[in-house]
Amino acid sequence: MSTQRFAGKVMVVTGAAQGIGRAVALRAAAEGGKVLFVDRADFVSEVAAEAEGADTAGFVADLETYEGAASAMDFAARKFGGIDILVNGVGGAIRMRPFAEFEPAQIDAEIRRSLMPTLYACHAVLPYLLKRGGGTIVNVSSNATRGIRRVPYSAAKGGVNAITQSLAMEYAEHNIRVVATAPGGTDAPPRRVPRNTAGDSEQEKVWMSEAVKQVTESTFLKRYGSIDEQAAPILFLASDEAGYITGTVLPVAGGDNG
Repeated sequence: MSTQRFAGKVMVVTGAAQGIGRAVALRAAAEGGKVLFVDRADFVSEVAAEAEGADTAGFVADLETYEGAASAMDFAARKFGGIDILVNGVGGAIRMRPFAEFEPAQIDAEIRRSLMPTLYACHAVLPYLLKRGGGTIVNVSSNATRGIRRVPYSAAKGGVNAITQSLAMEYAEHNIRVVATAPGGTDAPPRRVPRNTAGDSEQEKVWMSEAVKQVTESTFLKRYGSIDEQAAPILFLASDEAGYITGTVLPVAGGDNG
């Protein structure tokens, strides 16, 4: 296996300021890729600079808007001369609560967070991949398409799976692969930007603990995965080593396929 799988490749990674996205972007840069770290957090350029000696840049964009997605792809193409790979890492449940307890605005927020950035970014990158004569899109979905206390998030990630499979079928003739991973529960360092900026009530903390228990008990391995255990399959799918894989949603969840 090559340790420079992304030499000569331009990769855009969204959600790259922290968590799984950060690990993917840094490892891709270490493997020779030219990498644009995209996030709405203003410290994303600091993270990109951690890849010492690599050709990277940070770009601040709100990917819950189409304008944000389009501006990120335009910047990557102008800076690096094109785009070969897109990794869609934006998403994550904002709240955990029984579905009946969600307010309409909260439902909308979950869909905007975990579906629209992937949909927008896939659309925005296509002209650049077509110009390149092919490329790869890796979507980060979730095995939580089956789970408790996060029905709107589950619906959003089900949409990501549908995007992956339909886009793969539609653009295979253009040499564009579209794949996804479906991570399960993942241990990660404390977030610099919290998932719910309003904070959790005591009741929401109880609902969260119920969801954590369900996630852990549903896995065969009875534990959460690590950041590295999530980043590795994403990078494999993004690489030429996975050249005959498209339309696949790969569960990375300790046996719980969702």
